[in-house]
Amino acid sequence: MTRIQTLIEEIPKYQPGADLDLLARAYEFSAASHKGQQRASGEPYLSHPLEVANLLVDFKMDVTTVTAGLLHDVLEDTKATKGDLQREFGQEIADLVDGVTKIGKLAFSSREERQAENFRKMLVAMARDLRVLMIKLADRLHNMRTLDYLPQDKTRKIAQETLDIYAPLAHRLGMAKVKAELEDLALRALQPEDYVDLQRRVAKRRLEREADINQVIAILEKKLTEVGIESQIRGRPKHFHSIWKKMHEQGREFDEIYDLTAVRVITRSVRDCYGALGVIHSLWKPVPGRFKDFIAMPKVNMYQSLHTTVIGPKGDPVEIQIRTWEMHRIAEEGVAAHWLYKEKKSGKDKFDESLLWLRQLIEAQQDMKDAREFMDTVRVDLFPDEVYVFTPKGDVKALPEGATPIDFAYGVHTKVGEHCVGAKVNGKLVPLRYTLRQGDIVEIVTSPNQHPSRDWLKIVKSTRARSKINQWLKVEERARSIELGRELFEREARKYHLNPAALLAGEEIEKAAADLGFPGVDDLLAAIGYGKSSVHQLLNRVAPNALLETPEKPRPSAAARATTKTDQGVRIRGVDDLLVRFARCCNPLPGDTIVGFITRGRGLTVHARDCLTVAKSVLDRERIINVEWDVAEPAKRPVRIAVYIGQDRPGLLAEITGAISARNGNITKAEVTVTDDRRGINHFVIEVADLNQLQDIIGAIREVRDVINVERLRGI
Repeated sequence: MTRIQTLIEEIPKYQPGADLDLLARAYEFSAASHKGQQRASGEPYLSHPLEVANLLVDFKMDVTTVTAGLLHDVLEDTKATKGDLQREFGQEIADLVDGVTKIGKLAFSSREERQAENFRKMLVAMARDLRVLMIKLADRLHNMRTLDYLPQDKTRKIAQETLDIYAPLAHRLGMAKVKAELEDLALRALQPEDYVDLQRRVAKRRLEREADINQVIAILEKKLTEVGIESQIRGRPKHFHSIWKKMHEQGREFDEIYDLTAVRVITRSVRDCYGALGVIHSLWKPVPGRFKDFIAMPKVNMYQSLHTTVIGPKGDPVEIQIRTWEMHRIAEEGVAAHWLYKEKKSGKDKFDESLLWLRQLIEAQQDMKDAREFMDTVRVDLFPDEVYVFTPKGDVKALPEGATPIDFAYGVHTKVGEHCVGAKVNGKLVPLRYTLRQGDIVEIVTSPNQHPSRDWLKIVKSTRARSKINQWLKVEERARSIELGRELFEREARKYHLNPAALLAGEEIEKAAADLGFPGVDDLLAAIGYGKSSVHQLLNRVAPNALLETPEKPRPSAAARATTKTDQGVRIRGVDDLLVRFARCCNPLPGDTIVGFITRGRGLTVHARDCLTVAKSVLDRERIINVEWDVAEPAKRPVRIAVYIGQDRPGLLAEITGAISARNGNITKAEVTVTDDRRGINHFVIEVADLNQLQDIIGAIREVRDVINVERLRGI
């Protein structure tokens, strides 16, 4: 009972009045449940939950969490049930243990899918209670410490998962020590030779650098004392994984990395932090571009510190971090340092704000069915290199590195994102593809006529923006499917001499929708538009006595059927006698890569190959056929474009229309909108022969002064 006794002695030191009897009962239950089980090391299995509980005590977690840590494997690895835990320890502990437990009895098509579903389960549990993650991190840390006893292939899988998921999670929670140890242990498992070599070289270099760092510390201690700043100064060795990343991702040699050991200054107040910074910069010349103020602009994981790099007394760069004792505690322990404090207060604080990323990730995962897409999103969102930008009012927004004005717009509000047409960065108009930089002041330009585009998904970086764009596109896709389904129904009804308007307005179609298992008529029409339901099936229900015969059209010869030319300017291979229409959702032009989709009514709809409908695989693949443009006889086709104006002026519209006319484009419709601040967006429908002509026109419009962007809009 030595180790459990240690737990019982340590917990009251930071949580007076804790229910220690609960902990003792959990120990007995876990010991009985795991009796006879062994770990790969040969140790009794009970040693693992005990170590997990000890780590949770190191994190200063409450007794409930420590108790759940002792029990965390009983549902997965023993005959114990959640009901058993409820009866013995209550609902709260049973839910915590269940949240940590993997999904074990479901069939998955791949290991990646299983990993994704297990992580989804943990996300949902985390949303209810963050302590689930604290237990999981403690579990993973002990497992990583004992990897040597497992087969190599399993070792590598666990180590890679740790790098992809658990180390970033620790980072997001501000648990720097846990993150660093997980990364170093993963590196040792994945790159054992590199790890050993790095360990040797770092040890040698530290001996060489120790005297230099000690000199910096001595000079700084003396100067800070002279000016009355009370501080503690220490050297901080960098962990192996961060050095290895610099060498491999930045292509730097080991000898080029000077900051193997940094200097950390810990003061009593924020005022002293900035005072110490002034002293440091008076002693040594700062390196331009290497100063970061994370006190004024904390990271999303609550990290605060001043970072500067100076040229030290020996002429080498020296990295120095400056923070208060409270900042240091949060930097090292993150959410764990905040836990007991949070328990004692009500209402929202910076702790709650720091978990905004978790809520956004959970929101995003609800819209993602594909396991690979979900895990890619998780990897991007968990461990971003962040940029900090400002609203015009001075509010700070943290965004992933590479973020664009669209990411910023969605960070402000969903509606701002949906209607974003451009942005002012530091007072200058920029395109939507502009990459935001640290400290940029961003103002979004909106228009009620603007809507999200599928092209936006190629440039956004944040999970929130990607999720909201996909959500809007799905709604729009449904609307288009209803429209297509209605059109197919009306066309087929007329073929059998029926009145489609009367049928759509009648009670029979509502009854038919219910009989076919659809909530409403729109859902049924959407299914027809998707190609997932039959027009004939619906007609047989709403008009069972209708004449179901139509005159058979003469069939062309075999030679003609091999490649059939239509009056719509496309050629169809291997299929004849089809009514051809162009999809309104993508409105393809000659020059676009196209595919044809055969409807159940014997019609053919021509789509651009990159159309949303095709890309999302909502169409039955067997009904997609190859078609090509009849380039010898191109027909003029309408296309919609949007012209974004940075500053309206007399004659601007004439210049734009002149650019269109000069390239033989014919304007059939124009809609001009100018805002109060003289910015605006102009929509044109123009007739062109092909894609090349459209691109020439767009290029000409972009040359017009005060035009900031021109986009082709899908649909017509």
